[in-house]
Amino acid sequence: QVQLVESGGGLVQPGGSLRLSCASSGSIFRFSTMGWYRQAPGKQRELVATITTSGRTNYRDSVKGRFTISRDNAKNTMYLQMTSLKPEDTAVYYCNARDLNTYWGQGTQVTVSS
Repeated sequence: QVQLVESGGGLVQPGGSLRLSCASSGSIFRFSTMGWYRQAPGKQRELVATITTSGRTNYRDSVKGRFTISRDNAKNTMYLQMTSLKPEDTAVYYCNARDLNTYWGQGTQVTVSS
């Protein structure tokens, strides 16, 4: 059973930066795609960014140029570097990974507020 554990969330002022990490209990080579999703209060979960095994990335329009997704296969970890954060980025951020199944982490809270 694969476990995904997110870390790196917290409270940051607008314009600040955070780096989220998603550590897998097993090798991430098995995952064709990994990604980050977020869910704000009262809203549906939405896709933030994805990365494939080959390193191809995809971002939602609102985070392009501000967020960078990456994966370190040697460390079995995926990252989301977030810069120029805005209050509307406030949400619980979830790690997602897919092979024949879909796996989710427990989420990490990101709050952008002055």
